[in-house]
Amino acid sequence: MLKRGPIMKIVMKFGGTSVGDGKKIRHVAQLLKKYHEEGNQIVVVTSALGGVTDGLLENARFASTKGKVALVKEFKTEITNKHHEAVKDAIDDPTVAKEVIHTLDLRIDELEKALIGICYLGELTPRSIDYICSYGERLAAPIVSGAIRSLGIPSTEFTGGEAGIITTSDYGNARPLEKTYELVKKRLGCRLGSQIVVVTGFIGENEDGIITTLGRSGSDFSASILGAALKVDEIWLWKEVNGIMTTDPRIVPEARTIPQISYAEAMELSYFGANVLHPRTIEPAMREHIPVRVKNTFEPELPGTLVVAEKFQCRHVVKAVSLIKNVALINVAGAEMAGAVGTVARLFTALAKAGVNVVMISQGSSESNISFVISETHLEPALKALHEEFNREIVKEITSDRNVCVVAVVGAGMAGTPGIAKRVFGALGNAMINIIMISQGSSQYNISFVVREDDAFAAVKTLHDEFELYNGNGIEKQL
Repeated sequence: MLKRGPIMKIVMKFGGTSVGDGKKIRHVAQLLKKYHEEGNQIVVVTSALGGVTDGLLENARFASTKGKVALVKEFKTEITNKHHEAVKDAIDDPTVAKEVIHTLDLRIDELEKALIGICYLGELTPRSIDYICSYGERLAAPIVSGAIRSLGIPSTEFTGGEAGIITTSDYGNARPLEKTYELVKKRLGCRLGSQIVVVTGFIGENEDGIITTLGRSGSDFSASILGAALKVDEIWLWKEVNGIMTTDPRIVPEARTIPQISYAEAMELSYFGANVLHPRTIEPAMREHIPVRVKNTFEPELPGTLVVAEKFQCRHVVKAVSLIKNVALINVAGAEMAGAVGTVARLFTALAKAGVNVVMISQGSSESNISFVISETHLEPALKALHEEFNREIVKEITSDRNVCVVAVVGAGMAGTPGIAKRVFGALGNAMINIIMISQGSSQYNISFVVREDDAFAAVKTLHDEFELYNGNGIEKQL
């Protein structure tokens, strides 16, 4: 157990794998009991049970397109059975179990009515998607709270909105308003210590009381918002991995857990394919300089990775190598582009209007060629938007390639250290791996490049070996 003193104030978030079913929820409750009995003040943020959010979204789409109430009835039976079974496995106190079942049944009835309404309307709006998807967490929270109470510890469950997370009305990608931080402190602060508070992750509500969701990695984001509002000692993100790794262990089995990493490095890694953290997760924690710890729910004795404000020099200047798959490369070329004012603005405006997110950009000094990487799913709309925007007088050629991946080498120690690029590309050259495109940010915290999809795993292995990341990353000094 990691403690800074006699008592720690911690927000602990448990992901979908950690609360995947009733047995896992019981394990989580036992884990929380241990930390609570050691004197820690704990707020829990829970995700939905495994697969539930995907099921909710799928059935909402079925309701809007097929309009069959019978399908809604079938789904109601399925989701009821799943959550009742979870209660049976997670809660052994019959009184608590009965209370939780009653809460679940009321909420599932509400869900059924909403889905039937969508059947009749034949329409699925962003607002209604948020409402339907919110039921994953709203059904999980009573079970998690009930499992805690069944172990003899007081617990109360809140939705994100009830806890004070008030957001913009950007359904599917809402952001917390400034008032959130004071409201959360007012509503939850007085409960710390006397009980374990359980809050639904992923969801909040706007100023009109309408449910919103926080988008990708929304439960992690919720935990960070609550942690910043309550000024906790640490935010713990419990996952199925031992922490942030030097690379994907499925590619390099020798990959190690990084013991400590800076906010900036974690954000670089998450942007370049390391899905343990999302950049938005870090933002509220950075606001209050709160350390974020990534731990393994099923190996809680391991320390995990601590993400902090300070930048530390580790044994090697490179901390990790990450990989982005399922991307596509687009190259836009034309001699007339050189010196043509506004060409780049037109290019990226056209992509933005088409809803295309650009992952990585490279432009030669001749200005006659621009290359960029996008998600593979955005390739067709991107090409359509570019062909509609430009005529052949300026852009002579627009080509694309799906068979590529992005590899990124990340580490704060790279900044100002001569020879890193030489080592990166020298090692790849010795391994006969061809580089298609290169990009480096001004922070110098990462060097990213594009390789053929067939060479991607070999590139990651080569660089992991070149920088000896399998030897661990012992902290040596603060930068």
